[in-house]
Amino acid sequence: MPLVGFHASHEQLPPSALLDAVVHAEQAGFGAAMCSDHWAPWSVRQGHSGYAWTWLGAALQATSFSLGVVTAPGQRYHPAVAAQKIATLGEMFPGRFWAAIGSGEAVNEHITGEPWPEKEHRDLRLAETIDVMRRLLAGETVTHEGTVSVHEARLWTRPDEAPPLIAAAVSTETAAETAEWADGLITVDQDPSSLRDVMDAYRGAGGRGPVCVQVHLSWAPTDDEAVAIAHDQWRQSLVPPNLAWELATPEAFDERTADASPGEVAETLLASADTERHLDALLELADLGVDRIYLHHVGREQRGFVDAFGEHVLPRLATAGATATASPGS
Repeated sequence: MPLVGFHASHEQLPPSALLDAVVHAEQAGFGAAMCSDHWAPWSVRQGHSGYAWTWLGAALQATSFSLGVVTAPGQRYHPAVAAQKIATLGEMFPGRFWAAIGSGEAVNEHITGEPWPEKEHRDLRLAETIDVMRRLLAGETVTHEGTVSVHEARLWTRPDEAPPLIAAAVSTETAAETAEWADGLITVDQDPSSLRDVMDAYRGAGGRGPVCVQVHLSWAPTDDEAVAIAHDQWRQSLVPPNLAWELATPEAFDERTADASPGEVAETLLASADTERHLDALLELADLGVDRIYLHHVGREQRGFVDAFGEHVLPRLATAGATATASPGS
C-alpha cells in the first residue's frame, strides 16, 4: 500500500492550529505530512496564509515523520535563498524533508511587483532555478545570468545529503518536461485515466523516485455537512488550472466562483461522511501504482477528520496492503 500522509493547508488555518493538527495526524497513524506555501489564500473565506518555512521548522521538531512542501522559487523567492532554506532544514532533520518545485501562481507571486510572465517564460525560469539550486546544494559557487540572476553564491551550511527536489505537475506535458531533473513527482487527484497518463508521461520520460498524489476531500459526520464544507472552503476547485495560475487575488477567485452550487463543487472532490467511500477511492489510487497519497480534508476543523480516518481508513489500507502482499502472484 502507498504511504498515506496528511496535507497541512496554510490557506485555511493559523499556523499554531496547523501545528496541532500535524502532530495529531502523526499520533492517529498518518505516515507523513506535507504543506502548501502560499502568500495568500485561494478565497477570502479561507482567511489565512502563514509562512510555510517557519512552520516547517516547528513541525519537523514536533514530529518524527517526513514532511514536504510545495513551493515555487523564481519570483517571490530567489533560488539561492530557497536553496539555503532547503539546505538548512535538510541539515537539521536528515532524511525527513523534501521540497516539490513548481512554476508558481500569480496569487502568490504578483506581490513582488514584477510582471507575471507567460507560461513559456515561467517554465524556462523553473529550469534555471532548479539548475541553480542543484549546483548550490552540491557545494558549488554559482554565478548565473538568465531569467534569474545569481552572483558568486555559495551555501556554507549544507546537509550530508541534499533533500529530494520533487516536480509539481498537473499536466502530462509538465510531468514529462520535469522528469529529467526531478527526484519524484507530485500531482493532484483526477480521474484514473488522466492520472495514469500523467504518471506514464513522467515514467516514460525517465522520471525516477516516488509518484505522490494530493487528494482533496471533504469529510463530516453527515453528507450534507461534508458538501457544505467543500462549497464554503474549496470552490476554487472549479477554476481550471490554466486560469488558476493567472488570477492574482483571493477576491478574483471568489468572484469567479460566486455562483457555484454545492453540487457543482462536490463533483470536483469526494465529499462524504462514509469512510468506506473514501477508502475505496484510495484503494483505486493504490491500484494505479501511486507511491504516496497525501490527504487534504478541505475543512477548517481537522481533528474529526484525522480521528475518523485514523480509526476507519488507515488501518484498513494497511490491512489491504498486507493481504495483497501475501496473496499468490503479488
